[in-house]
This record gives sequence, C-alpha cells and structure tokens, in this order.
Amino acid sequence: MPAAPLRARASPHATRKGERTAERILDAAEARFAEHGFEGTRLREIAAEVGIRNPSLYNHFVSKDELYAAVLERGLRPVIEALAGFVRGAAGGESQRRLLEQLVALLARRPNLLRLVQYEILTGGARLSPALRGWLEAALGRAEEIVAADPGTPPWPQDQIPLLVLALFHAVVGHFTIAPLYRDLTGEDLLSAAALERQTRFLNEVVNRLLPDEADH
Repeated sequence: MPAAPLRARASPHATRKGERTAERILDAAEARFAEHGFEGTRLREIAAEVGIRNPSLYNHFVSKDELYAAVLERGLRPVIEALAGFVRGAAGGESQRRLLEQLVALLARRPNLLRLVQYEILTGGARLSPALRGWLEAALGRAEEIVAADPGTPPWPQDQIPLLVLALFHAVVGHFTIAPLYRDLTGEDLLSAAALERQTRFLNEVVNRLLPDEADH
C-alpha cells in the first residue's frame, strides 16, 4: 500500500510574505472602515488598494465581518491589556504616567482606528454591536476599575465615576480624531512626536487634577 502523500509546508519566506500581506490588508481596511464605516466599505476596494485580487484577500480573511473583527483586535487588544496591567499593578503617580505614555504611543500607531470607533459611535451603526461594543465595554470597564481604585476618587460620587471615565475617554480619543481637521485649520500636526509628548503631559495634568492624591484633601 503506497504511503500517504506528505502535505507541503509553507516555507518561512512564504509565511513571512503572507503575514506582510495580511498586515497591508489590515492597514487598508482600517483606513477604509474609518472613512466609510462597515457598510460603506467594499472588500474589492481594499484588495485593489493592496494590489491583490479578491480571492487572495479571502485567503487571509474569509469575510468582511472577520476582517473588521481583526482590525479591532489588532488595535484595541493592546490598549485593553495595558489597562488590565495597570489594574493588576501598583497604583501611583509614576505608574499612572507610564500608563498614559503607553496609551498615547499605542493609539498614535493606529489613529485611523480611533476614527473608525468615532464613526461608528456617531452614526450609531449596526456594527457597533457586537464586535466594537464588546471592545469598548471592556476598555471602559477597565478604566472604571482604575478610577474606582484611585485614592483620589472619593470626592466623586459613585454615580459620576462613569461620567468621569467618559470625559477622560473623549480627552484621549479626541486628540487623535480631530488631528486631520486641526492640521488643515492650523497647519500643526497633532500626531508629531512633539505634539504627542505635549498631549501626554497634558493628560497627566488633567488626571492629577481630577483625581488628586489623597494627601491633597
């Protein structure tokens, strides 16, 4: 009886090439979803932008739903993991400063992702649920844990903590989503290294004032 044929394995070179193609697809999809939303985005347009045919795109992502979920996964998971790490770690001014630096750096890598989030929130699109809703719920939940555990939180009534978290959310996200318009209006690039460093200092000052150390009470 002849031996069963061995299945050919992809070479490391082919694997790396496939990974690079997948990243390019995700980059193009992130920009398209940010500009047109889920419903207004066509996979054939993404494939054309990447320079591949539709069947090749489906080799990486079998549907638009899967591609959309992969875009969110790539961009939002590191943010939620950073928030989770802060919750598990020791609180304090220095760790807070590091968290803000980490969040700004992560979000700066994916500014289109935040435009995507804002687009879906403002349009109330159906795609807000379940994929994006799940990621936002996790992120906001972690943020509420951080605020509730902060020694400076007691001056804030319990029912206002979610509002405080939302205000901080908008302060962080708004910097990135307004960047293209702000550049057109003023000529300043809010995504430059200097602007991001300034924004990090500003956010740290905002948090310090909203959640002062217990010793300041």
